[in-house]
Amino acid sequence: MNLRPLHDRVLVRRLEEQESVRGGIIIPDTAKEKPQQAEVVAVGNGKLLDDGQRVAVEVKAGDRILFGKYSGSDIRIEGQEYLILREDEILGVLG
Repeated sequence: MNLRPLHDRVLVRRLEEQESVRGGIIIPDTAKEKPQQAEVVAVGNGKLLDDGQRVAVEVKAGDRILFGKYSGSDIRIEGQEYLILREDEILGVLG
């Protein structure tokens, strides 16, 4: 896959959360919430300001990030699920 997001957008792949069962209750996959952690796959060139300058994106490919529950747009490329976010939808970078 060779996809480069435009401007201040970031292409990420969700990270699967560890499944823990308490009290013997098994939660079906359809009832589970989607994880809010992801790995950055690709980033755009940065946001273009009104005066023509470009502000670089602060994250890079390989970073682990946190994002809001309803952020971004889900897409599917070559059978893989990805999410495209704007940089301002990223809440933080995990270190």
